[in-house]
Amino acid sequence: MRVPLLDLSEQNRELRPEIEAAIGRVLDSNGFILGAEVAALEHELAEYCGVRHAIGCASGTDALLLALMAFDIGPGDEVITTPYSFFATVSAITRLGATPVFVDIDPLTFNLDIAQIGDKIGDRTKAIQPVHLYGQCADMAGLREISERRGVPLVEDAAQAIGAEENGVRAGAMSEIGCFSFYPSKNLGGMGDGGFMTTNDDDLAQKLRALRVHGSHERYYHKWVGLNSRLDGFQGAVLRVKLPHLDEWSRRRKAHADRYRALFADAGLSEFVELPFERANVRHIYNQFVIRVARGRDELRAFLAESGIGTDIYYPVSLHLQECFAYLGGKAGDFPESERASRETLAIPVFPELRAEQQDYVVAKIAEFFA
Repeated sequence: MRVPLLDLSEQNRELRPEIEAAIGRVLDSNGFILGAEVAALEHELAEYCGVRHAIGCASGTDALLLALMAFDIGPGDEVITTPYSFFATVSAITRLGATPVFVDIDPLTFNLDIAQIGDKIGDRTKAIQPVHLYGQCADMAGLREISERRGVPLVEDAAQAIGAEENGVRAGAMSEIGCFSFYPSKNLGGMGDGGFMTTNDDDLAQKLRALRVHGSHERYYHKWVGLNSRLDGFQGAVLRVKLPHLDEWSRRRKAHADRYRALFADAGLSEFVELPFERANVRHIYNQFVIRVARGRDELRAFLAESGIGTDIYYPVSLHLQECFAYLGGKAGDFPESERASRETLAIPVFPELRAEQQDYVVAKIAEFFA
C-alpha cells in the first residue's frame, strides 16, 4: 500500500467540471488580475472568517509582508514572533529591515509561549506576530490582553489555520490583521500561489488594498511604495468553487485525527509517540497531524518511506539557526523547545480523502518500527 502525505487527485477529480466552468468564466470576462471573481471571493472569505474585510494578494508570504508594511514597520523596529515556523514568518520582517525578536514555543502546542513575551517587549516593539501552527490557534485571548495593555498590534500568521477557532472566533478575526495562504497543500488550497489578509479596520483595509497594487488607490497616483501582489482571476474562480467544501474537508481531517488517537492507543505506542495536543475551547483544523518522536525520528521516517508512506518535517531547522539569519546572533540552546521540536516532530498523512485502511497501515507500520 502507498499512502502519500497529501493527495489532491480525488478532490480535483470530483470538482473538475465546476473548476473548468469557473475558469471558463474568467476566460470569457478577461478578468485575469483581481476582477469580479476575486471581488466575490473576498466577500465570501470575509463572511467565512467573520470579519469586515478580506483582501486577496499573490501569496501568504506577501500577506505577511503587506500587513507589516501597513504598520509602517521598517529599520529600527522590532517584531516579536516565533523561531519555529515556515521561513516567511521571519523573512517578511527582515525584508523590511526590521528585527525579529524570538520567543520560544509552548512544547504542547508548538505555538508562542505567551508567558515569555513580556520580557521581550520594548520601546522598539511595533507588532507581535503569532503563528497558528498546524491548524490550531495560538493563545489569542492571552495575546490580546498583552497587546491592549502594551499598545502593540497583533498580526496573525494564519497561513495554516483558515477556519480554526478560539472561543468561537475564527482565525483572522482576533487581531488587527490576519494573514492566510492559498498554497495547494492548505485546507483551502488554490491551483498555484495566492493569499489574503483580513481586518475589521476600515482604514487598514483601504491601505492594504492600495499596498497590493504599488501603493495606489488610483492608477498612476501612488501614496505609498507598495508591491505588485494581486490575486489573479483564475485563482479567485477556483477558490470560489472550493470554499463551500472547506468545512467538510476540515471536519474529515479532524475525524482522521480522532481516529489516529484511537489507533495509536490500541497499538500501545504512548511510550514512543506523543500525539498532537488540543487546547480547550478551540477548533483545530489539522492542516498537519504532527507527532513527536523523542528517539529515532529520522530512522522512523526512513522506514515509513521504504513502506510507501509519505511524511514531512515541519520544521527541521529553528529559524534562529538559519544561515541567512546568522547576523542576528542566534546560537544553539537559545530556544530549547523550538530546537527540540525540530529534532522530534514528524507529520503523517491527514488529508480529507485519506481512507481508513490507509490510516490502519500507517499506524501498523509505526508499531512495527518500534517493535
